[in-house]
Amino acid sequence: MTTCAIVGASGYTGRELLDLLARHPRLKATVVMTARAGAAPEPPAFPNDPTIDALDLDRLAAVDGVFLCTPHGAASEIAKAALARGKKVVDLSADFRLRDPALYARVYHSPHPAPELLAEAVYGLTERRRADVAKARLVANPGCYPTSVLLPVLPLRAAGLLDDGAPIIADSKSGTSGAGKAPSERTHFGAVHENFCAYGVGVHRHAPEIQQEAGTVNLVFTPHLLPTFRGILSTIYLTPKAGVTADDLRACLQATYGNEPFVRVYQKGQPELRCVQRTNQCHIAVAASGGLVVVTSAIDNLVKGASGQALQNMNLMLGLPEGDGLS
Repeated sequence: MTTCAIVGASGYTGRELLDLLARHPRLKATVVMTARAGAAPEPPAFPNDPTIDALDLDRLAAVDGVFLCTPHGAASEIAKAALARGKKVVDLSADFRLRDPALYARVYHSPHPAPELLAEAVYGLTERRRADVAKARLVANPGCYPTSVLLPVLPLRAAGLLDDGAPIIADSKSGTSGAGKAPSERTHFGAVHENFCAYGVGVHRHAPEIQQEAGTVNLVFTPHLLPTFRGILSTIYLTPKAGVTADDLRACLQATYGNEPFVRVYQKGQPELRCVQRTNQCHIAVAASGGLVVVTSAIDNLVKGASGQALQNMNLMLGLPEGDGLS
């Protein structure tokens, strides 16, 4: 049995990893810790849960892989400690997603805590970077919104099917779990119930991540908060090159992802949150709309947008079957 540690196990992504690993046939979470230095152990929240132990970096020596489910800024020191002990690391925070430390400082309002590791961190959009992930020591797990946008957009840009002079317009909606476990005025029940709103317009921290990976700054990204707990649906407005049709874009995505177990491209119809919730699936549809093409994608933000993709990446890094624990 291969073993792993979850650091930051009390948050939503840590909790999701515990659930996924409970059904994994070859990987077991033998170290489950808080990410907060000096914090006391936390008793089980539910009868079948493990105790969340105090942070003890020396315990990382006893496992094969380490999942970091921490707030941004807190993962880097733990990542360095795990790498120094020869461990594979998947970071679910934002610490290693942006390759430019100056950009990180502007987006997250503090200097990057480990710029020396940025060059080797692999951006773990699994279906697009599988070979690199398999060889990596350190993987930056993508953000949930970027996953929903990049999976459909990257193959279309790589195939040269889009008008590079036109903006990519991504209109994305997420359930409240995307904001994390800490309560806030914006996410408590009374604020969300029977409500719907845009937020972070023009300033959301995931926009630079999408721009970096898509290779363009010509992006309009607007997130919205849905009155649901989990799931993301992104509606992406694209301008194809002259002579390129919606059928051409759909055919490109079907050829790219036809053999992928966790990506489904629809021939007709539209994806819905209920079709992807609690799965590691990304569902994609393509439709013509005037001179534009509208691509919709749906994922579970806690699974394909976080813990499921992290497990997909760790499986590859540890030489395990990629789909273990995710089917």
